[in-house]
Amino acid sequence: MGLSGDSTGTGVLKCCDGILQIEKDSEEDRVIALAGNPNVGKSTVFNQLTGLNQHTGNWPGKTVANAQGKYYYGGKNYILVDIPGTYSLMANSEEEEIARDFICFGEPDATVVVADATCLERNLNLVLQTMEISKNVVLCVNLLDEAKRKKIRIRLDVVSEKLGIPVVGTSARSGKGLNSLMEAVSALTSQKSEPHPLVITYGEEIEKAVSILEPAVQKALQGKLNSRWVALKLLDGDSGILNALKKHLQYDILANREITECLEKAWESLDESGIPREMFRDKIVTKIVQTCEEIGRSAVVYERQEYAARDRKIDKILTSKLTGIPIMLLLLCGIFWLTITGANYPSELIANGLFWVEDRLSQIFTAANAPLWVKGLLIDGCYRTLAWVVSVMLPPMAIFFPLFTLLEDLGYLPRVAFNLDNFFRKACAHGKQSLSMCMGFGCNACGVIGCRIIDSPRERLIAILTNNFVPCNGRFPTLIAVITMFFAGGAAGTFQSLVSTLMLTMVIVLGVVMTLLISKLLSKTILKGLPSSFHLELPPYRKPQIGKVIVRSIFDRTLFVLRRAAAVAAPAGLVIWLMANLKAGDSSILALCADFLDPFARLIGLDGYILMAFILGFPANEIVVPIIIMSYMATGALTDYESLAQLHTLLIDHGWTWLTAVCVMLFSLMHWPCGTTCLTIKKETQSMKWTLLAFALPTVTGLVVCFCVANTARFFGLA
Repeated sequence: MGLSGDSTGTGVLKCCDGILQIEKDSEEDRVIALAGNPNVGKSTVFNQLTGLNQHTGNWPGKTVANAQGKYYYGGKNYILVDIPGTYSLMANSEEEEIARDFICFGEPDATVVVADATCLERNLNLVLQTMEISKNVVLCVNLLDEAKRKKIRIRLDVVSEKLGIPVVGTSARSGKGLNSLMEAVSALTSQKSEPHPLVITYGEEIEKAVSILEPAVQKALQGKLNSRWVALKLLDGDSGILNALKKHLQYDILANREITECLEKAWESLDESGIPREMFRDKIVTKIVQTCEEIGRSAVVYERQEYAARDRKIDKILTSKLTGIPIMLLLLCGIFWLTITGANYPSELIANGLFWVEDRLSQIFTAANAPLWVKGLLIDGCYRTLAWVVSVMLPPMAIFFPLFTLLEDLGYLPRVAFNLDNFFRKACAHGKQSLSMCMGFGCNACGVIGCRIIDSPRERLIAILTNNFVPCNGRFPTLIAVITMFFAGGAAGTFQSLVSTLMLTMVIVLGVVMTLLISKLLSKTILKGLPSSFHLELPPYRKPQIGKVIVRSIFDRTLFVLRRAAAVAAPAGLVIWLMANLKAGDSSILALCADFLDPFARLIGLDGYILMAFILGFPANEIVVPIIIMSYMATGALTDYESLAQLHTLLIDHGWTWLTAVCVMLFSLMHWPCGTTCLTIKKETQSMKWTLLAFALPTVTGLVVCFCVANTARFFGLA
């Protein structure tokens, strides 16, 4: 019963259902769990140690991501498992449950807990809870460079003496101290040093109750788990540990009569001592906090008492009710302005290069006497569509994602969540939804994946279903082109880009408002419930590592999203070319479909060709405008105009007015998610029902809004 570490001959550590399986090259390999609070540099430690020898996935049966990596030290391989960042192991969230279960049942040879040197006392809570589960713990006090800058000195020897475990100081960004950390891990896992971790005593009354229950627990578990910790959890009435034991050890501990009898006696003892069950956890938590404070007082020296004064002054401005939201909007405007102005030239260069390649490919097909329809399908259809997506999508993402990541690295994004938390709470949604919403500006598929940070399944689902109400960079080209032609065309030079940015920001704000309204609607209907509480830490401001941010955002985000978009864009190009070139009588299938949709499209302020372009743009929103141009010109292949002035003339000639432009903007903001996002929603929710609802919600909203705007304008004679 329980876990087995025996060799299987395949190099896989055998684990029960729901625990990550670790591939081991040999029995000499050591598995190391890497734990820590959010924002302590845990990922930096992981990346510095493992380098490129890492891979990511999902925890079995969970949507929370895991990362595994290998490093070689002292003649042995160490497999590092980056468990989710968490403040506690009391399993109040999915991340806490995963972290607790891997430390308990994943059989790591050691657990490295990464702590922030600038707020060590708060981080010790997780360290003490981990030590109650396992004695093989190493404390990595990271960010010593930050602590030094803030005049904070950590007496590592005192911390080690108090805790009874190895303690190593590091500055992971620069790699300092990581060799010492690896040496401590090596010594611990090789049993060169015997740890004697601190055992917290919770007072005479609680210790008496534990002594009644622990022997029976120890007898039942036979050393598979720390019996004292399990006894404390049973006295606490923690159902999570009972479920975990059933799941991972296939053992119902309360089915053991001796344990249930001892548990009743222990509870009676507590009641007689004046500690009712509902107060038990408070007593435990209070003692842990007091222990953290005691260690902090003896080991942390503040050479400058108000070490966080600068951060507090900045936060008074950035999180103020008066200035927080306006500054956030100004930063958003700045990011959009840089994205808009900065993407034009590289987009043109990439387009010229890709279409130069298209000309060469066409020459090869002509020289090979390939049938025209083959060239049309592969070159004018698949390749040209793919080239459009890459040239239009890559530059904005390559600018937006690094800027977004810089704000994240700087420590500003938690302030965004703080500023918007009240709005989302009023919408009965989760404050962290603001972060996944921000990620949606770059790519809605990334935003959907980002919803994993939300603990509550109900609120995570709301965030997933509403993420498409903020436009991704695939919709920016359509919005920017329409704004520039119909609303900012009168301005010149720099002022034109500023007007475009301001109007685009107004559209974004409308998307945020719709996100809140739909979130409120969902929480009052099919996803009823109260908003949950959560820990929102405002980490210290840090100087971002610009080089690493650029590399990480390009490889982890930009190229990842681009690869997904390209996978659906090429087949879409084939379908578009076929519809534009296959005839039924004198008209193409594309024209016939547009004519069929035209009466309905007119009701919502569009026309049949515009609505058809949105439908055919389902695989990738970037190709909506090229499809509109192709349809109006009847060219049979995606094409572009050399200037927005020429495109403006073409649209006016085909009946566009200011009302058409407004409805196109509104429908671009609120319509179905792209193919990549739909696939991501299906993967995250594991449900076709929720995927269809995520498709229908923005679509129905967009249709209703466009219908109301168009017909209101017509009623008052404005169009």
